[in-house]
Amino acid sequence: MGCGDVTGDEVRALCLGLPGTTEKETWGDAQTPGHPTFRVRDKIYVIMAEDGSGGSIRTSMDEQAALIAAFPDAAHVAGYVGRFGWVDLSFEAVPDEVLRETIEAAWARTARKADVVAWRAER
Repeated sequence: MGCGDVTGDEVRALCLGLPGTTEKETWGDAQTPGHPTFRVRDKIYVIMAEDGSGGSIRTSMDEQAALIAAFPDAAHVAGYVGRFGWVDLSFEAVPDEVLRETIEAAWARTARKADVVAWRAER
């Protein structure tokens, strides 16, 4: 991942590289593909747009507000789940490090605490 040029494939690789993460396509039908979702313990922490250009990420309310304030053209309150802290992000419009940290924090918020401790210890 470079500077503001993250692709959907790179986000997929990042998510699937986090312990216990699985990918599941949802909300599609016979005519339209679904959205790739990334889950740990079958709980979603990233929902990627069909075209991989962005997605919704599970954040805290404070993190959501900070991302929207820092990147008003790239970050927005997510529809339906925004009231729980989810934020819609354009992957290419935020710095790569911010995107990576946001996704890793979403995973850590969703994963078992013991798994998070072990993952952080390995890094």
